[in-house]
Amino acid sequence: MNPIFIVLPILALLMYDLGLVLQLDDFKRIARHPRAVLVGEVGQIVVLPLLAFLLAWAFRLEPIFFVGMVLVACCPGGSSSNVFSMLAKGDVALSVTLTALSSIVTLATVPLVLALAVAWSGWDMESSIHLPIGNLLVQNLVLMFLPILLGVATRRFYPKAAGRIERALSRSAFPALMFLAAIFFMQHYENILNNIGRLGLCMGMLILLAMGLAALMSRMSRLPEQQNRTIIIEVGMQNAAQAIAIAASPFVFANEEMAIPAIIYALLMNIILLVYVAVVKKQG
Repeated sequence: MNPIFIVLPILALLMYDLGLVLQLDDFKRIARHPRAVLVGEVGQIVVLPLLAFLLAWAFRLEPIFFVGMVLVACCPGGSSSNVFSMLAKGDVALSVTLTALSSIVTLATVPLVLALAVAWSGWDMESSIHLPIGNLLVQNLVLMFLPILLGVATRRFYPKAAGRIERALSRSAFPALMFLAAIFFMQHYENILNNIGRLGLCMGMLILLAMGLAALMSRMSRLPEQQNRTIIIEVGMQNAAQAIAIAASPFVFANEEMAIPAIIYALLMNIILLVYVAVVKKQG
């Protein structure tokens, strides 16, 4: 069975879960706390893709991995970031706002950033990678925007049921992502092991540098400690499931090898952020 037919429904369920927790106050918060939202979104939408471009170029990644790395960086915040923010005693409401806003904004930015990545990935060779932008837009609308709207509608008209569904889905977000990573790892373990050294270092540096720059931006903006922690987590945790879905989807790139950076990212991201949560919890 093609694992992409497992990935696509899981991504849609994760986006539906996000819609279940959204409230009007999440968007009003943009006006009430513009600095925090701006710092978080700039970190996710601008800083992270730029870092990915620079690191992919510095490590001279093959075009397929170059695009795969940039793809991870230009995806929205991960669906588990709200849980990590809660564990780190961060601002969970801000986390939901940033995840929701980035999920909407990246509907427009992902095709633009990926078009650049495809054009620049073959700096020393003729790249055979092509990006069907129309298919990408349609897939993101169907798998991300529509499930979010359905989740919002469920919360609006069936609030009790929405609460029960959300509790079940939120507990399954992390296991689902690890399940996806495990499936792709088993199918491509030889290729992953052959590239784990360079790609692992590259993806690890991406996460750590992103978190470091997010911390610097947040402190320069003089944000409260709760918001600092949330922004660090939001910038460090991207939606690896979406990256895998775009890379492996038969409607977009149809290339499972391109999903390898996202698989490595998913594993390292959760390890690094769990360590971060443990450290900040000791600080109180």
